[in-house]
Amino acid sequence: MFDFSQQKRTITRADIIAPADYAAMRRARRPELVALKQDRRIDVGPHATFYFENYATMWWQIHEMLHIEKGGETQIADELRAYAPLVPNGNELVATLMFGIEDPVQRDRTLSRLGGVEDTITITVGGDVVKAVPEQDLERTRESDGKTSSVHFLHFPFTPAQIAAFRDPSKPVILGIGHNEYGHMAMLNTVQRAALAKDFV
Repeated sequence: MFDFSQQKRTITRADIIAPADYAAMRRARRPELVALKQDRRIDVGPHATFYFENYATMWWQIHEMLHIEKGGETQIADELRAYAPLVPNGNELVATLMFGIEDPVQRDRTLSRLGGVEDTITITVGGDVVKAVPEQDLERTRESDGKTSSVHFLHFPFTPAQIAAFRDPSKPVILGIGHNEYGHMAMLNTVQRAALAKDFV
């Protein structure tokens, strides 16, 4: 039985269970995943949502892709290459940022104005700034027209002092986007901070 409290720092082939075993547990265990992800979700402004990933969320994501596409061993290798780097290594937080805009015209217009947004994202811990490092898997802002992607994968590397400050409830933690066309921030609450603090060694 998969344990959602696991704090492993990587996913390997040995962590992938048989498709039939995953299918058998999928429906019953989904509420646990939803509860886990709820405490790791942070909205910033009207359109941006950060989903902070960990071993459990990436384990589930890989198995969902395998369950849907049924690509066998070749797909397992591909999914591990895509998602294993998004498991925090113990000295970082890792987030998937999604810009959710339902209207396609508004979405296209907004994303066209947000070129380079991935380079403007920070977590401020008690006045100390941790700058996001975008995952280098794909170009997220097109050079041709400056349009950004609706999905970004971000690493926030912390120093030991910053980790200690993150765990100190007296120091505010603020997640912010500093783009000229999208300047918004959100202060993490105690539940969110406790959930994310588990990602550190």
